[in-house]
Amino acid sequence: MHPQKIMAWLRLIRWKNLVIIFLTQLLAWWCISIFEEPEVLYPMQFLLVSLSTISIAAAGYIINDYFDIKIDQQNRPQKVVLGNTIPPKQAIVAHFVLNIIALLFAALAALPSGHPEWLLLQAGCTLLLWFYSTHFKRQYMVGNVVVALLAALTILVLMVYEPVLYQYMHFPLVTAINGSPRTSPPVWILGCYAYFAFILTWMREIVKDMEDIKGDEAEGCVTMPIKKGIAFSKNFISILALFVVVPLAIASFTLATHHYIAMSLYVLVVVVSLIAWVVFLHGGRTDRAYHRASSYIKGIMLLGICSFIFYFLQLILTSGT
Repeated sequence: MHPQKIMAWLRLIRWKNLVIIFLTQLLAWWCISIFEEPEVLYPMQFLLVSLSTISIAAAGYIINDYFDIKIDQQNRPQKVVLGNTIPPKQAIVAHFVLNIIALLFAALAALPSGHPEWLLLQAGCTLLLWFYSTHFKRQYMVGNVVVALLAALTILVLMVYEPVLYQYMHFPLVTAINGSPRTSPPVWILGCYAYFAFILTWMREIVKDMEDIKGDEAEGCVTMPIKKGIAFSKNFISILALFVVVPLAIASFTLATHHYIAMSLYVLVVVVSLIAWVVFLHGGRTDRAYHRASSYIKGIMLLGICSFIFYFLQLILTSGT
């Protein structure tokens, strides 16, 4: 295959995002493994589940671009590869092949464990991505929530596939926040990360709708910026930001009172970065500014994901005392 076409396929499946998904799941799995010996998600089983997730995400990017060809040609014509470098028919075939591969990977992890019902999660994600591309994306707020839910499921899927975590479901959340690292169950830690992934992704999707308002409106989409306006969308994003800033600020204070200073400062950096981002967003007036805001919040999300590393160090240092 010609190098130019290879690069086009890599752009189509958003290979950088796929790497982020894998690293996120790797860190989440590591969090589980440090706390408890996995019952199902040994290295090979984890790899199968992660490859399944990545395949579903890649298929989702392809089908989304397939149904958004006209919108993308208006919003970002220089970045369109479908219909130019890659024929749409090949993209559809790749979409179905990737979904089949994803279900096969998931089956290899679920069936030997005696839990075929786990496959419903991957099957549900593939359906959600299809209906998102064909219907939900053009509906008011529904598309944003669906994408945010799928982002959270990137972490939650590991919790579904690891039964060893089920025994900790009854632990109160305060234990995960105030308890020692040795007794804080990862089911709550991962649940918190999934929650923040949901909110931040929801915020970013609205910003992307602000950036793409012209093309979306031309194709009859009813996104928040189109229906309620840019000002309303910015204010709504600010409200969503409070659901991240407030609990993170409380967590930073709580960590400081328990003498986890490094982790406390790291969380505080995320809080300050997010507040600065909201201020920047409100000052933006152009598509270019909204594109930069979308990129910046993606960086904040990566910053949050990297906090897993501090959590690991906290566990290791505490277990050694």
